[in-house]
Amino acid sequence: MGTTSITVRMDEDLKKQAEILFDEIGINMTTAFTIFVKAAIREQKIPFELIADPFYSKTNINRIRKAIAAVESGKAKLTQHELIEAEDD
Repeated sequence: MGTTSITVRMDEDLKKQAEILFDEIGINMTTAFTIFVKAAIREQKIPFELIADPFYSKTNINRIRKAIAAVESGKAKLTQHELIEAEDD
């Protein structure tokens, strides 16, 4: 079976981090992507769960926009608060 090339664009830092991880595992980027694609084909899905970050949900974005509008219009004021320190277990 012949081989082909694929071009993938990603953040440079992300690529470096992936290369370090894959090197520690003992594989290269090509092998990592091949493993991913084979697993996707075998399982007929992305081989891991994809979950949206709730911060970027429409509900939260709308809430943030309303809060910004309230501050900008003078209806609300930003106040300073103390951070709660979490104790180490």
